[in-house]
Amino acid sequence: MIAIGSSFADRSLPKAQWTHAAHFAACLWLLRCRPDVVAERDMPDMIRAYNVATGGVNSATAGYHETITQASIRAARAALRDAAPDTPLHYVHEALMTGACGHKDWLLAYWTSAALMSSAARIAWVEPDIAPLPY
Repeated sequence: MIAIGSSFADRSLPKAQWTHAAHFAACLWLLRCRPDVVAERDMPDMIRAYNVATGGVNSATAGYHETITQASIRAARAALRDAAPDTPLHYVHEALMTGACGHKDWLLAYWTSAALMSSAARIAWVEPDIAPLPY
């Protein structure tokens, strides 16, 4: 967790390791271990910078996705809130990954694919169009 979070933050994490699970690992680490970071405010720019550093782009069709990021931060915050304060992060991460959030398409329970994958949702927060996000 520390290695993923810190190497994401300093943009040295190899792109091949920036997986769905790594997104949640980095987020959990930032939430618990980096009190100087406000995830909802700072993680978007961190992801954009990481994308560029690893050869990616951030556009209306690729790269950073605001709605997915903010929904994932909410889910990670809820997981930390629901766990005992001394629960090791890898246990919190494991619980997330073995639950609904562990599936790449977990957000399709709340958004239609068209809404979630739209340029509007990539650029700015778009409210769920199927069911309210429970976090």
